[in-house]
Amino acid sequence: MPVPESGFILADKPAGVTSHDVVGCFRRRLPGTRVGHAGTLDPFATGLLLILIGPATRLQRYVLGLPKTYVATARLGWRSSTGDSDGELTETGLVPERLELPTGTISQSVPMTSAVRVGGERLYRKARRGEQIETPVREVEVTRADLLATGEGTATFEIECSSGTYVRTLIEELRDAYCEELRRTAIGELLLADASEEIRPPEELVWFLPEIALDAEQARLVRNGIRIPAPAAGGGAEGEPHRLTLQGRLIAVARSREGLLVTDLVLPSD
Repeated sequence: MPVPESGFILADKPAGVTSHDVVGCFRRRLPGTRVGHAGTLDPFATGLLLILIGPATRLQRYVLGLPKTYVATARLGWRSSTGDSDGELTETGLVPERLELPTGTISQSVPMTSAVRVGGERLYRKARRGEQIETPVREVEVTRADLLATGEGTATFEIECSSGTYVRTLIEELRDAYCEELRRTAIGELLLADASEEIRPPEELVWFLPEIALDAEQARLVRNGIRIPAPAAGGGAEGEPHRLTLQGRLIAVARSREGLLVTDLVLPSD
């Protein structure tokens, strides 16, 4: 794999490995290049993982909050200590009568198996020691949860939700059920169907940010740390991030403040 200046890959994470393992694989293939990811998947989960390469790793903060789409298969009549297939499984034989998941704005308790830090330590480390504590509660948005299919003891849903939603916790709303399989199919408008080892340019990663097109002189000034006037109209709200481009290529991310474009970050030139 050639070493790129900057970019990202739409990777299809397999089951049984961590997101960090996938990043490690690309680091070995791209020695000396900074590699990261945007949006962790649990080891049992599969699907779309954004691999960030080189200076594009600095764009992670803008991508993490994008909505996600999943296909989740619930195993009915069972419970799991972790809400997924990696936990201690108990058969109850009690199949839910209604196969409906909650939608809209809902509150979720962060599971003990999550990587969220409480008291300076990740929850899953406390869980491994057998500790049980009151975990933080978050409000998340579930846009839709469509029942796609039912099988022998299973129900499969397509779920579109905000970043930070715990799908296994959502499946547990069926009561006697756990998330047997989980596959992420989209992050915003980035699709698992397009996954490949192609290294895509960074401007495709932040397509959703309002664009301000620069000319060559403006781009030179921005790259040299000089603030330039913000456009009088268009491009988004005051203080919101914008992508600054030159002939379609991403130069920087900046915010309009007091009539000037103040950069969050500037990508290196070729």
